[in-house]
Amino acid sequence: MENDAQTRCGFVALIGATNAGKSTITNNFVGSKVSIVSPKVQTTRTMVRGINIFENTQIVFIDTPGIFKPKRRLDRAMVSSAWNGANDADIVVLVVDAKRGFDNETKEIVKKLNEQKIEAILLLNKIDVIKKEKLLSLTLEINQAGNFKETFMVSALTGRHIDDFYKYLADNLPLSPWFYPEDQISDMPLKLLAAEITREKLFLYVHEEIPYSLTVETELWERREDGSVRAEQTIYVERDSQKKIILGKGGTMIKRIGLASRKELEELLEDRVHLFLFVKVRENWMNDASRYEDWNLDFNA
Repeated sequence: MENDAQTRCGFVALIGATNAGKSTITNNFVGSKVSIVSPKVQTTRTMVRGINIFENTQIVFIDTPGIFKPKRRLDRAMVSSAWNGANDADIVVLVVDAKRGFDNETKEIVKKLNEQKIEAILLLNKIDVIKKEKLLSLTLEINQAGNFKETFMVSALTGRHIDDFYKYLADNLPLSPWFYPEDQISDMPLKLLAAEITREKLFLYVHEEIPYSLTVETELWERREDGSVRAEQTIYVERDSQKKIILGKGGTMIKRIGLASRKELEELLEDRVHLFLFVKVRENWMNDASRYEDWNLDFNA
């Protein structure tokens, strides 16, 4: 750990509507995947911490679930987790999808920031897909509605202007020793990260609403004598019809998902991975308190 008195360290919570780009920002900063990404909304289910050094500052990004109007118990737990992340952070950043604009979900978030007297940073993301004139008027509109310390306009996907944002964070986090070893990029256990990577592939390959009705658990994570890893994961769904879709005709879909997940895990670990996927029906798993403990979500939110 770094003990130089001039080092800085702190927590930066990324909050915002679903699919605003919070996970992409976290992964961009870390330089490796620690938070899963998909084109579908509500992909992130729990707070993910991404850690890296910028200049002499260790920045710990808290990638929170997207904030939206909850309908189910899991939705309520995810939204509650996001606001808990904001309340525990040194700096709060509202990430807005510039293309989507100042929509109702973002208006509700700004309203709650105002009510809680949280002075956040405004980060307009995806600026490469919006005209400059529209971007400037959007910036003005959101700043008039809220109380923001600074405004940044970036593209997390391309990295455009993102270093200016990191520089600001590095200069404004508290003077402090670093909280984590210099080479640590996340505090998420590998078993959970592996399950999240497989869940990401399910979001990418399985359509309709099925990804929202499933969960993935790593039942076995074993390092073998030759350095490879044996991983066994179970995909839990709510109905037998969903199980059939995930398996695919002759097992084609589950093989495709397993291959994509294994390749990514091997790149991440730089070792061979023997991944075995199973699909089981567990009705009403969303009302099982033990599932929420794994993600550090409040079952009673």
